Amino acid sequence: MRKNSTKNQRLNAEVMRALSGIIRNDVKDPRIPVMTSVTDVYVAPDLKTAKAYISIMGSDEEREGALLALRKAEGFIRTKLAKELNLRNTPTLVFAEDDSIAYGVSMYHKIEELTESTDSTEGDD
Repeated sequence: MRKNSTKNQRLNAEVMRALSGIIRNDVKDPRIPVMTSVTDVYVAPDLKTAKAYISIMGSDEEREGALLALRKAEGFIRTKLAKELNLRNTPTLVFAEDDSIAYGVSMYHKIEELTESTDSTEGDD
């Protein structure tokens, strides 16, 4: 299977959907906050590994703790993933932090501040 084939893209989406449901519903570690999202998953063409990008809202300590908890629960998550997906090989999971949602929120706040300051200076005229 080629890296960017349609089958690989469908598999990435299916693993992402299943993984987000497992993290949300089945993993009961208190270190994983409610605002944890699976933003993307890349399954290797040989189905041996999958890199999951996780976005976690919270402080640096909370994000590190959540990633550590996910890495500790990798065996449990992989077992659940194997039961949910019918694959020849269940990929080994590698969790990576994705800060795109936090970056988007910070940019939104900066735009809001800029808009408010522009509105207040226009009102002074």
